[in-house]
Amino acid sequence: MRFNIYNKIWVDCIKKAQSIPANKDTWKFYTMGYMSMAMAINLATIVVILEKVVFKSNFYNLPVDFLPKSKLGSFIGFFILFLLPNLLLNYLLIFRNNRYQILLTKYKTYNGKLFFVYFSASFILPLLLVIIKYTL
Repeated sequence: MRFNIYNKIWVDCIKKAQSIPANKDTWKFYTMGYMSMAMAINLATIVVILEKVVFKSNFYNLPVDFLPKSKLGSFIGFFILFLLPNLLLNYLLIFRNNRYQILLTKYKTYNGKLFFVYFSASFILPLLLVIIKYTL
């Protein structure tokens, strides 16, 4: 019951990816990438709100001292702090022991619409928050 919407979004994403013939051998890679990136953006949004609004202090950062302030250092920090935890979580909850096969029989699909709404909202919400912050 706790992961009901999470599982439904995953099933919708998997079924849509599997329905595309070009994804025959790569659907696991694509679904893991898209879902994990959307979740990473959501996590980053929550962390920024907590840091800027609630605690008014930066607490979730990873100094990459061996690299100068660069795009590579920022990418490594983002990967370790936001993307990697979601990749691990999704692997453990969806792909480990082929759990997705059980989920595919348990939940119905929405032809990719549920996943599309989640994925789009994950990128649009932070943009809206930035626009609101800088226009008010």
